[in-house]
Amino acid sequence: MRHDYPQILQEILRGYALPVHGYHGVVHWARVLENGIRVAASNGGDAEVVTLFALFHDARRVNDDVDHGHGTRGGELARSLRGTLVHLDDARFNLLYDACARHTDGHLTGDPTLLACWDADRLDLGRVEIEPTPELLCTDMARELLPWAHGRAISDHVPTAVLASWGLTPGLRPID
Repeated sequence: MRHDYPQILQEILRGYALPVHGYHGVVHWARVLENGIRVAASNGGDAEVVTLFALFHDARRVNDDVDHGHGTRGGELARSLRGTLVHLDDARFNLLYDACARHTDGHLTGDPTLLACWDADRLDLGRVEIEPTPELLCTDMARELLPWAHGRAISDHVPTAVLASWGLTPGLRPID
């Protein structure tokens, strides 16, 4: 069954506590997706899980600073939508949950899908004035992508095609 990403996004935004256009909002999620798809294509990661990770990993943050447990809360949100909006078998869902719950723990080894997710998020640290360290990236592809991804992060690049695929206009409003 295919995922309805605009519907998933709308459900996430119903309970999103931060500004939708803020440091951890939808533009960040869209860049994470673009980063993650490139890494997953290189390392054999699951692109569908990477896509869901991009949406859920920061979906239940309560602040833009240190927010312990936010990844687990994002994973729990995904769990609450299983069977209605999230359609993954147990093994793939466990990867999604793990990727969300542990994305700030600094792990460098694991399943290719986990590595693609974690690198995708780390590659976008420039948005908060942190330059990613190549040694703290999990994959060779992420290290290759670093100049490109960091440039996009520090310039606040808006991935309009991703946002449109999620049902948002460039102004971050739902498409009617």
